Amino acid sequence: MKPRAVARAQNDQGGLISATERAIVRAPIGGCREADPNSGGSHFFCLTHPPRMSFMQHLAPPKSSPLIDRDRLIAVVDPVVRAHGAELVDFEIKNEGGWILRVYVEKLGASAERMSTKQAAVDLDLCAGIARDLSPALDVADPIPHRYSLEVSSPGIERPLRTVADFVRFAGQKAKLKLGHGVGGQKVLVGTLGPIKEGVLTIEDGSRSYAVPFDDIIAARLVFEFGPASKPKPGGSKKKRKS
Repeated sequence: MKPRAVARAQNDQGGLISATERAIVRAPIGGCREADPNSGGSHFFCLTHPPRMSFMQHLAPPKSSPLIDRDRLIAVVDPVVRAHGAELVDFEIKNEGGWILRVYVEKLGASAERMSTKQAAVDLDLCAGIARDLSPALDVADPIPHRYSLEVSSPGIERPLRTVADFVRFAGQKAKLKLGHGVGGQKVLVGTLGPIKEGVLTIEDGSRSYAVPFDDIIAARLVFEFGPASKPKPGGSKKKRKS
């Protein structure tokens, strides 16, 4: 059995830059035996330090396979991603008629420099390189005990927000939050991100402002807003009179 390894890169509208690139991956039965995803470089096997994730606080991981050790998987993925001049945004593993491990990456320094999603976007070649090198690393570590496909991509313009640093970086932008207990009787909020103070996020929706405990946020992502429609040019569509 040969699962797929897929590299994806997205443009500013969230679409794929080019056709999906597929690489041959050999086997994950009881783990990724010899996959071939998108990454690059082989020297990452020498990296023994823990992943340099500058996350002071992060949301609870999304629902995924209950057998996956998230910290162990990060320890495998993060050094490979960084070896390619990128940084790990997030990953997820889902069963969509077959298990898929999706790894989302941005340019290295995107978080520290507070880049926009456009500035932080990565191209297809970088994703393909990460996937290539990540495959044998996963094969050695074997953190996933079943067969799966690997995808590496940019998170796109509606990227997930998982850390305090993410919320600080994208302050002033529109986001959608799903809450556990909720505030003001609402468990879903869409509004403009404000500051975080003492573990509480401010989000504004029009004239209303909500104070949301960071620990109550189950999931969050940016919301893409289309710009205003262009106005027709004056006198641009005059009809000719019939003679």
